[in-house]
Amino acid sequence: MAQLPDPQKLLRNFSRCSNWEEKYLYIIELGAGLAPLSDAQRQDGNRVSGCQSQVWIDLASNEQGNVVLHGDSDAAIVKGLIAIVFSLYQGLSVREIVELDVRPFFASLALTQHLTPSRSQGLEAMLRAVRARASALI
Repeated sequence: MAQLPDPQKLLRNFSRCSNWEEKYLYIIELGAGLAPLSDAQRQDGNRVSGCQSQVWIDLASNEQGNVVLHGDSDAAIVKGLIAIVFSLYQGLSVREIVELDVRPFFASLALTQHLTPSRSQGLEAMLRAVRARASALI
């Protein structure tokens, strides 16, 4: 998997895009950098309900207690949204994930104003799924 940008770099890169078409292309590019999921990770237990597209998110903690995330979608833009979500949570502990309020970050991207309602709902479903799965590991 390509290294995801940290949230501040993601914001900078996003702000350098001159229009929403470029921002969508950047989001798709982020998603293309995610490692493919194994068949074992594409199980129903990793599927995120509430998304119009098929979305899988696999969450585990490593020896240091930090969360390791893997995900995929059958839609390129959604896969990019997964990458953005992962960039916010990468390297955090399960407790930090549960306590982190990511809404201000997404507000600064102004993403929800430019996503279809179903994509916005899917993004919310992904965020809820990550937090719920992290909570289960506490």
